[in-house]
Amino acid sequence: MQKIGIAGNHDEGTKSDCMVHFELLTEGGLNIEIKSKVKVLYGKSILKLAHEILSYFGIENAELIIEDSGAVDFVIAARIEAAIKMVIDTDKEYLLPALVENHNSTKKDDFRFSRLYLPGNSPKLMLNAGIHKPNGLILDLEDAVAPTKKFEARFVVRNALRNLNFYGAERMVRINQGEKGIEDLDFIIPHYANLILVPKCESAKDLQAVNNKIEDIKKKYKLEHDVWLMPIIESAKGVMHAYEIAQACSNVSSMAIGLEDYTADLGTMRTKAGTESLFARNMVATAAIAAGIQAIDSVFSDVGDMEGLAENVRASKGLGFNGMGCIHPRQIRVIHDNFAPEQVEIEKAKKIVIAFNEATEKGLGVVSLGSKMIDAPVVKRAQNTITLAINTGKLCSNWLDN
Repeated sequence: MQKIGIAGNHDEGTKSDCMVHFELLTEGGLNIEIKSKVKVLYGKSILKLAHEILSYFGIENAELIIEDSGAVDFVIAARIEAAIKMVIDTDKEYLLPALVENHNSTKKDDFRFSRLYLPGNSPKLMLNAGIHKPNGLILDLEDAVAPTKKFEARFVVRNALRNLNFYGAERMVRINQGEKGIEDLDFIIPHYANLILVPKCESAKDLQAVNNKIEDIKKKYKLEHDVWLMPIIESAKGVMHAYEIAQACSNVSSMAIGLEDYTADLGTMRTKAGTESLFARNMVATAAIAAGIQAIDSVFSDVGDMEGLAENVRASKGLGFNGMGCIHPRQIRVIHDNFAPEQVEIEKAKKIVIAFNEATEKGLGVVSLGSKMIDAPVVKRAQNTITLAINTGKLCSNWLDN
């Protein structure tokens, strides 16, 4: 173990974060220094929190310097704990009381039109992200975190799962690849993450290894909440194994495609037209639908092109996708509006549902609309369209009574 632990960010422009320097001493007691522009207002509370954490870990002699840039308590606590654990080997965790609503579970078929990526080591981007009303907030431990910051990011993400206001969004975490991702789960699963995104998934075994670890953790802590899986297909091999991946575990709720890495694997450039990825998107969407789960499209990387995004969403919907990722809050509304059913779809669905209800009331085994027979998959799709229309505000919930 090293003698000095340093965690956090304090570069120019850093907000809602802090940099912590921790050094374990052999004598001299505790020397805690707080550097903050808001020290007059919050210095005492920061000092109290620092003393509580040091006492919790049984540290009596140390130097602790906190360079604060407006960090909230759960961020300060994460930074101090990470710095301490760079120096001291301990299994103890310092946890602030969790928000009650952050223990809520989600359902396998909950709407996942949008999921907003948030770098796991950048607290300022997390704090108010939920007010933009994405269906899910992804605390990202993978590509959005520099390799040298991955250890400390785990503490921020763990504390965010407990103490961040998600404003009703599904609590998602993208773990790292391979063994690092397995290790990430110890920081995530005990703290009620709803869904785990598994990157670079290329086989059923990849997903099953993650799920086995999740089940082990749940047994250890006697947890019963659902943890859904969203494998991300990002390679040619993954595309060819998409159906087996979609069926790998019963708690796979959805499957996504990541086109930046997929096109890199092909050795080609990603284009707006998307012809280079059409086969892969078709494969992933078809595999997901065949397995009875949601198909989730890749992010649209040009955050300034709202018209291009809308066109991309409509194309995605036409391929059978049920949602897509976003990298900026401004993309959320466009994604929701364009994944929502169009009026012509809603009117057709209403007629089918009415015909189905009437046939059911009469005890008929066959449903028809005009001269056309309607089979069960068509009825189910119509019912899903109605539900989508209601949830996106395009149809009143009591439409049958009007």
